[in-house]
Amino acid sequence: MIGIVKNIVVKKAFGFIKAINKEQEYFFHRDDFNGHWNDLVNDWNNDEEVFVEFEVVPAPKGPRASKVHRTDFPNQSV
Repeated sequence: MIGIVKNIVVKKAFGFIKAINKEQEYFFHRDDFNGHWNDLVNDWNNDEEVFVEFEVVPAPKGPRASKVHRTDFPNQSV
């Protein structure tokens, strides 16, 4: 699934992704992100639209984003 990073709470290392073509938002944690967290935060703080690809997995509080990676850096890993 493709989405845009909607919000990041830096101090708690999590954020939310709004799925493209859906009204659904998905929680993700820094551990779910496959890439350079600081680059993601910097780009998001600079008001850039950060597109990501992710999988949706079940979680106790509702569906969650997993295996999140930027579409402009698809081969990046931690």
